[in-house]
Amino acid sequence: MGEHVHNFDVLLESSSLGAPGAQQLRARTSRSQARAIRRIGEARDRAGDSGAGRANLMNAARLSGLVSAGGPGGSVSARGGGEGDGELSEMVAAGPNPVVRRLQLGTQLRQLRLERGLFVQAAAAAVGVSETKISRMELGRVGFKRADVAALLTLYGVEDAQARARFLSLAREANAPGWWQQYYDVLPSWFSTFLGLEASASTIRSYDVQCVPALLQTEDYARVVCGSVGAPRVSQIDVERRVALRMKRQELFQAQHGRVLHAVVDEGALRRPFGDSAVMRRQLEYLIESSERPDVRLQVMPFSSSGHPVAAGPFTLFSFCDTDVPDVVFIEQLDGAVYLDKPDHTGSYADVLDGLQRDSPSPQNSRELLRGLLSAA
Repeated sequence: MGEHVHNFDVLLESSSLGAPGAQQLRARTSRSQARAIRRIGEARDRAGDSGAGRANLMNAARLSGLVSAGGPGGSVSARGGGEGDGELSEMVAAGPNPVVRRLQLGTQLRQLRLERGLFVQAAAAAVGVSETKISRMELGRVGFKRADVAALLTLYGVEDAQARARFLSLAREANAPGWWQQYYDVLPSWFSTFLGLEASASTIRSYDVQCVPALLQTEDYARVVCGSVGAPRVSQIDVERRVALRMKRQELFQAQHGRVLHAVVDEGALRRPFGDSAVMRRQLEYLIESSERPDVRLQVMPFSSSGHPVAAGPFTLFSFCDTDVPDVVFIEQLDGAVYLDKPDHTGSYADVLDGLQRDSPSPQNSRELLRGLLSAA
């Protein structure tokens, strides 16, 4: 752990883990988590939060998601435990994704309604809710009440006990909190859906024009980007929390095998300075390294390429192995976001991405372009 060991010694001295638990906690702590804890703790000290030093480090550890409160007196316990790849692998296997479960359940309920030849009005009357509520349920945009799902299943003729139990289990999982809820204090309400989609998509395709994709950012580069959003109102504590979330997203993506990120990045995003020359050089180096990973396909749209079919700005297209989960397009706005899941819409954006990928240099040639930018940096 190098420079971070001292910080964890302080943390563990304050804990009730005991020697075996302390050793396990050290072994399970990634470098990004260690840096997040150290920086959040330092930021809290500078901000003059209640308590100092050791107490702020304990708060930072809880905020990073590494430890959880263990009762009165500030004792802590390590999250997870046991053998394996650590917290992230446990997180992946910990449970279903509520965002995806809502999409699955909504799609299946809509299929049942259509199979029975019923209109939305009939479903709304059976449950005692508005037609808009039924539509939002079928689109996976709201949570599900057990009683509402049970009433719809009865209306749709689902009488088999096991089948009903499966649907009700989906409803329960759709209402469960996602892993990202520990970052609720720095998450816009509209971004939770994005995190749920990102965590479960088998393929993530994106076009970026302002900055490097979040899943490919270095920590220092991410810190500058996160600090520029909402500045000057955003505090250093919130910046560090946002960076910790971004690093955890990267770890989660890399921990799940078989997924692919296919990113097209405009050359302007690579030349726009987020940080000093050292930060930009390391970011370019990391992009070159990442482009050689089997789960990353990175293409750079150079300035010399004109007429490519995007005028609306950056967007992300999520695709899933589960046929009950539709493709979803994410478009971020100044103070919100748009999510598109109708086939006509997602198909249009998929066509645009196909054109961008076709018109951009291959991943191998894009890697050479990155090396050229690095040499000139």
